[in-house]
Amino acid sequence: MILVTGGAGFIGGNFVLDWLAQSGESVVNVDKLTYAGNLETLTSLDGNPGHIFVQADIGDRAVIDRLLVTHRPRAVVNFAAESHVDRSIHGPEDFIQTNVLGTFRLLEAVRHYWSGLSAPDKEAFRFLHVSTDEVYGSLSSTDPAFTETNRYEPNSPYSASKAASDHLVRAWHHTYGLPVVTTNCSNNYGPYHFPEKLIPLMIVNALAGKPLPVYGDGMQIRDWLYVKDHCSAIRRVLEAGRLGETYNVGGWNEKPNIEIVRTVCALLDELRPKADGTSYATQITYVTDRPGHDRRYAIDARKLEAELGWKPAETFETGIRKTVQWYLDNPNWVANVQSGAYREWVGKQYGGGTQGAERAA
Repeated sequence: MILVTGGAGFIGGNFVLDWLAQSGESVVNVDKLTYAGNLETLTSLDGNPGHIFVQADIGDRAVIDRLLVTHRPRAVVNFAAESHVDRSIHGPEDFIQTNVLGTFRLLEAVRHYWSGLSAPDKEAFRFLHVSTDEVYGSLSSTDPAFTETNRYEPNSPYSASKAASDHLVRAWHHTYGLPVVTTNCSNNYGPYHFPEKLIPLMIVNALAGKPLPVYGDGMQIRDWLYVKDHCSAIRRVLEAGRLGETYNVGGWNEKPNIEIVRTVCALLDELRPKADGTSYATQITYVTDRPGHDRRYAIDARKLEAELGWKPAETFETGIRKTVQWYLDNPNWVANVQSGAYREWVGKQYGGGTQGAERAA
């Protein structure tokens, strides 16, 4: 049994689906179900006794303590986080609450549980903290890619809150001996991505005939990682990562945002051509850049490859085609996540007062 937090979100949901598809080991899945948490991502697990869903906040010590004692997981994988830079600029308090205080309370609950385990179980236990490359700040066009020894220089409320959570995890290992590993990933993309992030937003807006908003000159560079590759990296780090270590996870796909948008448009032109024969690229609209927009992120993932033998399976070309096709094939998921219908479904499914309610999904 493992316990996963944030397992109804984009990366966490993909991880839970992949874990149960490739492992006979059960998952207790804890998610607060904020706007980006979506149980429709997990509908294929309905009736699966190996998936136990719990609607709860990682900052709720009573619920987390109870789950740890009841299910006795051998590992905790922490995906739970507020993760959208724009939202952090407009409302940073939620990011401090979840990413800093929530991580602190989760660490304390796990430390209390871990300290009471038998010696063999204590030695086998792991806490894996999933973080981001944004904690390292911004790179110039000529700087080498981020390595695990780069200084933390977060520039947004989001990245600052994630940097704080990383430091807490490190401190709980150094001070209390909690057996932790941390992963810092580059930009993820793929199925089940909430359509506020760049790639799903471009797909959804393009199909709806809406403008495709591109910040500034569109030359902000990111390293793109297919979400299922990220999941395989986390499984590998959980299996064999060295305690107290950080592993950068990247896709070796540095590309400017405008190239991403044009690639999405070209794939849609091929896979779902417009009736009037024009390209979706005609919908691209440049908008005022956001405050403090980091210019470039790039991940050096050689440590993960050298120590644990992990490499991404997808190139950007194969991954982005799979992603666009998935959105074309799943219009109901997209419509429901935009309309909020999935939250109405949650209310009907679980009723009122679902905090900490436990169900086999």
